[in-house]
Amino acid sequence: MASILNADTSNGLKITSDTSGELKIQSAGADIATVDSSGITMAAGKTIPAAALTGTLPALDGSALTNLPGGGKVLQVVQTVKTDTYTASGYTTWTDITGMSASITPSSTSSKILVMTNLQYSISGYGGIRLMRDATAIGLGDAASTRLQSTMGTKYLRTVNDIASNTSLYLDSPSTTSSTTYKLQANLQYDLAYTLYINRGANDDDATYTSRPISTMTLIEIGA
Repeated sequence: MASILNADTSNGLKITSDTSGELKIQSAGADIATVDSSGITMAAGKTIPAAALTGTLPALDGSALTNLPGGGKVLQVVQTVKTDTYTASGYTTWTDITGMSASITPSSTSSKILVMTNLQYSISGYGGIRLMRDATAIGLGDAASTRLQSTMGTKYLRTVNDIASNTSLYLDSPSTTSSTTYKLQANLQYDLAYTLYINRGANDDDATYTSRPISTMTLIEIGA
């Protein structure tokens, strides 16, 4: 036996069910096809019209998803992971932090880029961190007299083995389809003796109470 789905010409749709796991499709009581765990079997003399098979299905490899309607689609992700340490002093002007950059080529001028940064650092002094898109500073606080306009502030860690974590999320609109580079810069204004340490503490004692973390920059293209 089988569960039967019958398009009856007198009484409309008629359903007769059982527990066989087989579905029989009928029209006016005549078998059209049987569906079971092995697939679909057409009844004798019944076929699928060739016109119904014209064309091909889109590839299910992600490329078919780029033409879906509506915005907010993730189109691509790029990430830089900095695992080594970095030390620099005397940043009285904005200077690139080595290894904290990533490049992306937007697929459309209407795309937005979500820039996610996580910086593990120690600093013997004060300063600021800012985000750059190519040569343009973005995601800055308001100007206020001589204060540094920055994306992230820094914390003066007076315990020499402490490590701070700074995280930033910024949604940018680069309006381009050219390769675009995002990076972090540091500025240790006020004292040339101030030192910035990335992925380590200032003292960096060789002991189990110190650590060596990672810093990351992740770029996510969001379709309009």
